[in-house]
Amino acid sequence: MTGLLFAEAGMSFAEAWAYGGWLMWVLLAMSVAGLACCVYFLVTLRAETVAPMRLRRDLPKYLLSDDPDEARRLCEDAPSPLASVMLATLDAVRNAPHADAALIAQVAESEGRRQAEAIEGRTQWLLDIATIAPMVGLLGTVIGMLGAFGAVASDVAAAKPALLAEGVAQAIVTTIFGLLVAIPAMALYAWFRRRAGRLVGHLEGVCAELVAVLGSKHAGE
Repeated sequence: MTGLLFAEAGMSFAEAWAYGGWLMWVLLAMSVAGLACCVYFLVTLRAETVAPMRLRRDLPKYLLSDDPDEARRLCEDAPSPLASVMLATLDAVRNAPHADAALIAQVAESEGRRQAEAIEGRTQWLLDIATIAPMVGLLGTVIGMLGAFGAVASDVAAAKPALLAEGVAQAIVTTIFGLLVAIPAMALYAWFRRRAGRLVGHLEGVCAELVAVLGSKHAGE
């Protein structure tokens, strides 16, 4: 697609890359970083990594048993946002045995907010790339135009069309590549942000159910 874009302008991809100069390597690094983020999000932003089935299935019976250490061991063996919330809640129950259900729920909500911010916050990396890439392209635009006008300013009579064309080409090419990196990054950020939001909602629902089980047992003691 990129090759076709530059082919319509009468230049090859290699020529466009050469015109862009060293800033093209910066944009390439940003595109690779964006791709790596997408792969990472596809692996980590899943229901099983946020709230593993093992915890959802086994924690209720351990929470209702007389051995809360089993629940702790289960959470420690399956590290995840859900496990972190439940470990914080179990710690609160252990440190304040006579705490009421409202206080237990408050501890769970506090840790849940922290985990939610961590889940949603990591998607910010793509937004950062989408914001910075056009600025790198704009820097190339400024450098290219500076070179073009500098060639004219140094000696109007000696200014060669090739030098002017090279400066203008750099100005245009870096802007195009900056947008080609930023637009997909912004679209993927929006998609992963919505996905993270759904996972946070799922986490809140599971935590509420487990905290209710723990609160009911704690209130009956």
